[in-house]
Amino acid sequence: MIDERRLSAHLDWPLVGALLALTLIGLATIYSVKFESQPYVFWTQVYAIPAGLIAMFVCLSIDYRTLAQRSLILYGLLIVALLAVMFFGVKRNGATRWLDLGPVNLQPSEFARMVIALVLAMIYGDSRRRGRSIFEWTTGAILVAIPTLLIFRQPDFGTTVTLVAVFLGVIFVAGLPMRTLTIAAVIAVALSPVVYKYGLKEYQRARILNAFNPGKDAKGEGYQQIQARIAVGSGGLVGKGYGEGTQGGYGFLPVAHNDFVFSVLAEEWGFIGVLGALALYLFVILRSLEAAKLARDRVGAFLVVAIMSGFMVQVVYNITMSAGMAPVKGITLPLMSYGGSSLVATLAGFGLILNVRMRRFAN
Repeated sequence: MIDERRLSAHLDWPLVGALLALTLIGLATIYSVKFESQPYVFWTQVYAIPAGLIAMFVCLSIDYRTLAQRSLILYGLLIVALLAVMFFGVKRNGATRWLDLGPVNLQPSEFARMVIALVLAMIYGDSRRRGRSIFEWTTGAILVAIPTLLIFRQPDFGTTVTLVAVFLGVIFVAGLPMRTLTIAAVIAVALSPVVYKYGLKEYQRARILNAFNPGKDAKGEGYQQIQARIAVGSGGLVGKGYGEGTQGGYGFLPVAHNDFVFSVLAEEWGFIGVLGALALYLFVILRSLEAAKLARDRVGAFLVVAIMSGFMVQVVYNITMSAGMAPVKGITLPLMSYGGSSLVATLAGFGLILNVRMRRFAN
């Protein structure tokens, strides 16, 4: 066993290095498409980096078991923040997701994945029991459903999907019978037409339809998908060069610094650059999942699985969307996309993962 003072010697520096590399690649990409027209976007992301590193340091400094034990307090604060958004939030592009805190705008939904991960790790990681009662499964589902519905109402369908992924990841490793998961999947598929017709807004339904044929509405809902495909395809093997992209640089690709930052990367750096970024993301995912395997207890293992379930859905969906192969949704690419709240929340989440790995030898 090791003393608490020596825990820092077990910090996973390769993982930290990969996280910083992806963050800096994202920052450079944001600079290439936004610095001349909107320099404040670049500087906002610059300021978010030290804030994110501080959040990561705080989350790895406090024993993750202590944080899990107090996760319901964090959960309560999350619900209060989401309700504040509902009544006092800032509206942008048809969505109300932010709180105006003067010098910064806070997006509480970005912190929901981390908080939910802590809550679920506390609930299901307290013992080795596999045969749990329906009450335990229902309790977890209700605790996830409340913030999920509040976020869906903003509307923020992308974050909603990632929260569902966090829940599914945890209950799977917690031992929910496969038969139950299969039945739930069948019910979800059966209800999907109802959700499509009554649960989604008109523009959301249009995006889904245009995903299969964006040319049908090339100047409307299919526009982003078409421009994303052009950006990725025009990059070729080695790209057009840093700052030389036309789709992102000239504004043909909307929100190139946010949802479609990966399309800009592909246009400027080509297939080689895409492979490099994908390799870094794969390393981050595998290294993090290794932390779950090495965790000293189920709380730590479940915590890592929960965080990575949401992270992996974000990465896979955003990259697929950026290549023009999936409906356009507000799912950003973690670490690389513009967004101070997103970057801080993501680095804080990885602080918890580093925490689990670092304390695998502690008492």
